[in-house]
Amino acid sequence: MYPGTVPDREDRERIVTASDRAVQLVRLAAEAASDKLADDILAYDVSEQLVITDAFVLCSAPNDRQVRAIVDEVEKRLREDAGAKPVRREGEREGRWVLLDYVDVIVHIQHEEERGYYSLERLWKDCPLIELPDSINAHAAQRPRAVGSPRD
Repeated sequence: MYPGTVPDREDRERIVTASDRAVQLVRLAAEAASDKLADDILAYDVSEQLVITDAFVLCSAPNDRQVRAIVDEVEKRLREDAGAKPVRREGEREGRWVLLDYVDVIVHIQHEEERGYYSLERLWKDCPLIELPDSINAHAAQRPRAVGSPRD
């Protein structure tokens, strides 16, 4: 987790203004990304800052192939469990930063190098985090991290 960006639980629950639908999609996307071993999964409520969406989900992977696997799983899970299909997809050909736009939620799946370089967490750090279950990022503790990854 990124220091200084996480309000305590009571504050997060009180200040999240994203719609219930957005929170549902966030949790499904985060679970799907976690199932494909995405790293550093975070969700921000950006509803007070943007009119185009309620929430961002951010996650990363160490290689292009895993980025694509995460994209496929997120799309599958949201389609099957919530009847949601992205209205826009960007970056899929390169496999370095794929954006899935579900209107209520935008999912950013980045190669870890792009995640570190663009540092979306820094841009949205003043927005409240949407609570995700601890299990979402639990697999990260079991795996060694590459030097220079976003959490270093």
